[in-house]
Amino acid sequence: MRIAIGNDHVGTEMKRAIAAHLESLGHEVVNFGTDSTERTDYPIYGERVARAVAAGEVDCGILICGTGVGISLAANKVRGIRAVVCSEPYTARLSKQHNNTNILAFGARVVGVDLAKMIVDEWLNASFEGGRHQRRVDMIADIERREECGPEGC
Repeated sequence: MRIAIGNDHVGTEMKRAIAAHLESLGHEVVNFGTDSTERTDYPIYGERVARAVAAGEVDCGILICGTGVGISLAANKVRGIRAVVCSEPYTARLSKQHNNTNILAFGARVVGVDLAKMIVDEWLNASFEGGRHQRRVDMIADIERREECGPEGC
């Protein structure tokens, strides 16, 4: 798979470890994050990864900031993105199975490298189950369309 990765200054070291892990599994990693520990703004990187995922330039994305929350909020502003913040593997797996998430986020100040690798592995190895879950994912897409076009439609 081709996986985008993005991070702010807090996630730089974690990004390096996760990118190396992904590459060891045979994935291609596309770096949209900063490589510096100098203070920067997480919305920049959340949007970059989200736009690449939404455009189909990559298969999915991984985002890292202090908590994973801010960078995922930025990513979720891009139409078609379903970014999830996870601090443990169970939620990561279910987010893919039930919500068809296309971006995973976590916090470098919240989880350690080994736990982050487990979270990533569970998320990547899970598959969307469709069925009753598809209806709910479609409902989320409908909210996006209404937000974009208004209640009367486009």
